[in-house]
Amino acid sequence: MEPKDKCLHFYNICYLFLICLFRSCTDILHCLIFTLVILSYVALGIVAWLHGDPRKMIHPTDSYGQFCGQKGTSNARKPILFYFNILKCTNPAVLINLQCPTTQMCVSQCPDKFATYTEMQLQHKFNKSYWEYYRQFCKPGFNNPNKVLRDEDCPSMIVPSRPFLRRCLPDFITLNGTVTVANRTRFKDALEMPRSVTELQHAAKYQNFFSYILLEFLSLFYDKGYLTAVTNSLGLLISLAVSLVFILLLRFTAGLLLWTTIMAALLLLAYGGYSGLYIVGLQTDLQIYLQLRQTWIIFLIEASIFLMLIFLRRRVLMAVTLLREASKAISYIMSTLFFPVITFILLTICISYWGFIAIYLASSGEAVYKVMSPDVSCPYVNSTCNPETFYRTNISNSALCLGSKCLFAFYGGETSYHRCLFLLQLSNLFVFLWLVNFSLALEQCTLAGTFASYYWAKRKPQDIPPCPLFLSFNRAIRYHTGSLAFGALILSVAQLFRIILEYLEQRLKCVDNTLSRFLLCCLKCCFWCLEKFLRYMNCNAYIMVAIYGKNFCTSAREAFFLLMRNAVRVAVLDRLTDFLLFLGKVLIAGGVGVVAFFFFTNKIPVIQEEVPSLNYYWVPILTVVIGAYLIAHSFFSIYAMCVDTLFLCFCDDLERNDGSSNKPYFMSPELHRILGKSNQIQ
Repeated sequence: MEPKDKCLHFYNICYLFLICLFRSCTDILHCLIFTLVILSYVALGIVAWLHGDPRKMIHPTDSYGQFCGQKGTSNARKPILFYFNILKCTNPAVLINLQCPTTQMCVSQCPDKFATYTEMQLQHKFNKSYWEYYRQFCKPGFNNPNKVLRDEDCPSMIVPSRPFLRRCLPDFITLNGTVTVANRTRFKDALEMPRSVTELQHAAKYQNFFSYILLEFLSLFYDKGYLTAVTNSLGLLISLAVSLVFILLLRFTAGLLLWTTIMAALLLLAYGGYSGLYIVGLQTDLQIYLQLRQTWIIFLIEASIFLMLIFLRRRVLMAVTLLREASKAISYIMSTLFFPVITFILLTICISYWGFIAIYLASSGEAVYKVMSPDVSCPYVNSTCNPETFYRTNISNSALCLGSKCLFAFYGGETSYHRCLFLLQLSNLFVFLWLVNFSLALEQCTLAGTFASYYWAKRKPQDIPPCPLFLSFNRAIRYHTGSLAFGALILSVAQLFRIILEYLEQRLKCVDNTLSRFLLCCLKCCFWCLEKFLRYMNCNAYIMVAIYGKNFCTSAREAFFLLMRNAVRVAVLDRLTDFLLFLGKVLIAGGVGVVAFFFFTNKIPVIQEEVPSLNYYWVPILTVVIGAYLIAHSFFSIYAMCVDTLFLCFCDDLERNDGSSNKPYFMSPELHRILGKSNQIQ
């Protein structure tokens, strides 16, 4: 290296150091709020841990809080939980408290027939076995079949069920594509009201959806877990290697992939024309073909494509060049490919902590008992009681409360903590979304600063500062935590509203109100568009924050107007980038999926003896395909961030510099040639 080059290299390093030195913290207020929210989130986790009991997630509990099948209790030989009225399990409290708001009792077996309490009263006089069968699902000690049912001593109705996850759930059977229970699609409840099997299905879904998915997934891997896990890991490693090679090869194949795709589109259109030709056959009179609608549609589409390519050829070439330049930048700063590991760790921590709090909050509900009395003058009616000590209190012996009982009322609690469980779950969800978006914002800002250091280096790669990824990460954490938190907060609010709208839509499905459904659909569409817009603008705002170190609002405004001044270039570049990356994801995930299919179906003769025998081979295949797609997505997200950063730097370079000796361009020589611009040589 010549002395002049050494001095220039030293000058660039000093300049970058001064930029870091004189940067100031941005959005300090939002940084303080974000810190307080994290501390509050930790406190919420401690409170949930003190009140919750995660055993309720695995072991069912009856209305007295006792675990079914627990040794040393009256439920030792009753390992299955039975719901008196499973139709009540569609209440949202099921997902909040992990308990269905109906009386629950441990039984030794599930019912296998339809019956109601009214039918039992009519038939027990003629058939004692009918009463004996029905009584096993009533509360212990109940032996009066003639009693009017009002204290939930017995279920008002039983349906054919089978034990699943130690819970009695309706025995659904599909006959000719129709879901039935005991060959019925409709039945009558205790009030002789017609009910549908779909209602039972909806209730069972609410009660055991998450446990069902987890158990089915684990059971499919249990027998051959080790070999299947090794095979899946190998498939994911292959997808990782192919993703890396694909990104590096885009430096040479971006243009080839683009023009190949255009030719493929034209061939598909030609095939459409061939289908029209097949209808009329070969004709010597061309007027016949001109009368076909397909001919004119294909002609207009192909003409539109050619016109777009003619008028946008320079912008298409510029986009392809930026794609190549992004691949070159990643090849010079290979450490950026490993940054998603840090993001993955942060997201894993966020998801685990959110799940921890959600489970402990949901399992902190307790059975609440109220005093019920036939005498309305009893002063203790609806007051809280303890069923174990109730008959030793003065309430049961009071003259005004004769015949009073301590009966199960609902799950939850009467403390301020239990009354706020729903709000706490909502807060848990909101902070989770905020932390997830902050983790992604940190990745975007770090990568943007890294790739910006590549673009603004006068000589590439000599003038790229050492450890650019670490320097950019340090700047993002040290100076711009508040800006990243502010952007993540805005996006999280939009996402929370979308989730609330989805929840409301589920709750209003049974309501036949066209206006409400229409309004919900419009609101969902608006918030979906808003979320997409915010996500896009946040990404570009983080790029400007990483480059110039300004606050979030200023960076977002500058990024927005810079993009508006280059709207056509933005449209072309975004569409090309999205298409090429989507093509890469499909090729990688599809290729790995095909290999996995041939492996698990014994279609590869060389390794047939090593293939595990699985009843459901599609589960590991789907696991490999989804994992390969996610790995490709993580790699290609880096590439997309690199393209976006280089594009913003390129647009800013065109506006700030003019190619003179005082303001030289920093773009690559290839972009110089496409734009017809060059630096003036002294």
